[in-house]
Amino acid sequence: TIIANSRKYSNGTFEEIGHLVREIVSLAETCCADSADPSCYDAGSSALSVKSCSPDSPFPPHPGTAECCSHEGLERKLCLAALRHPPQPLPRYVQPSDEELCQAFRKDPREFADRFLYEYASSYSQAPLPVLLGSTRTFLSMVSTCCISPAPTVCFLKEKLQRKTLSLLTLTSNRVCSRFSAYGKDKVTFSYLSSLAQKVPAASFEDLFPLAEDAAEVFSQCCDSVAEDCMQKKLSEHTAKACAALSAQDGRFANCCKGKNLMENYFCILALPPAPAPELPEAPELNKELCGKKGALQATRSLFELARRHPSLPDAALAKLYDASEKIRGECCSAKDPSACLDSKHKQMGVELPSFLEKASQLCRQYTELNFLDFKKRLQEGLTQTVPEASPALLEQLLEQRVSFASTCCPPDAPPLLCASKV
Repeated sequence: TIIANSRKYSNGTFEEIGHLVREIVSLAETCCADSADPSCYDAGSSALSVKSCSPDSPFPPHPGTAECCSHEGLERKLCLAALRHPPQPLPRYVQPSDEELCQAFRKDPREFADRFLYEYASSYSQAPLPVLLGSTRTFLSMVSTCCISPAPTVCFLKEKLQRKTLSLLTLTSNRVCSRFSAYGKDKVTFSYLSSLAQKVPAASFEDLFPLAEDAAEVFSQCCDSVAEDCMQKKLSEHTAKACAALSAQDGRFANCCKGKNLMENYFCILALPPAPAPELPEAPELNKELCGKKGALQATRSLFELARRHPSLPDAALAKLYDASEKIRGECCSAKDPSACLDSKHKQMGVELPSFLEKASQLCRQYTELNFLDFKKRLQEGLTQTVPEASPALLEQLLEQRVSFASTCCPPDAPPLLCASKV
């Protein structure tokens, strides 16, 4: 219950989650007893929803609560149960040193366990419930075993090695499911496709698109699944497919696929930086086909060509282009003269797009290639030249804005919702 509610209200405080958990556990203890009255659960959950709607409710506040509280009875309960906080943009849980873990554990084992479950689950709130349960169970078992062991250091080393796959699975599934919940299936297919295109630009659309569809299918099946091993099993199968399809085309990819542990291999693939842009012929023009039967596929194909030619373009910028492309198709394909509409949009894009691509690519390329201080210095020099009339205060503001964008949104694990607003 702590894990489920910490995931659901990932920016609730420990105390707020604690209040809610105590109420739910008490309701279960009372109403699941053999001697309980048949109306026990209904009455208890109604009382809980009244408490949730009171002005001084001790539970995690949510902007949608007022709307739910305007309903009555079952409708109100279902509405309250469906509320969720958006995920944390970046996991905030930092594992203390072994020494600190044992100190906190010895002081109050129960409080230590509850607080750890809350911090870990609210940090990795998008990881599937069974993954979080497995990961936290083995962590608490490691702490309770090693803190009373005569050789704690050796014990922690051994246990951490055994937990490695599960830790990677938690990290990875939180990341892919965050993107899936922010983007939905079609857009996550494109995001995955463009990421592969930037890592292995020599691979064709036909090689990569089925892998992107396969990954999106795994996320759609496993991110909300309560099946014990859905994510680990399906993600391992997907990794084996990706390795079989792409190892021969790219040495770095093949390197990631050498290990026996498929989760480690997948994590290695996710962390691969983009490859240098290859020499590719001009991408074909697709105007006429964008409103046909396979219009959506053709639009994705043209964005794929763009991604492989601009390997430093961050996911957030590509996602923005995907949205723009969907909007254009929506407007033009229902217009009186689709082809004239597409032509005018195409001309407009021809003017605006090159500079957008160049700016976003250059920012992330410099961020990746230079150390942080050199990157900041280069940015400052560039801004002084492009905005010579700006006051020192404005220059500082522009610099901070770009530095913040680059450090948050250029890395491959950039938080999608936060970066969409930063573009």
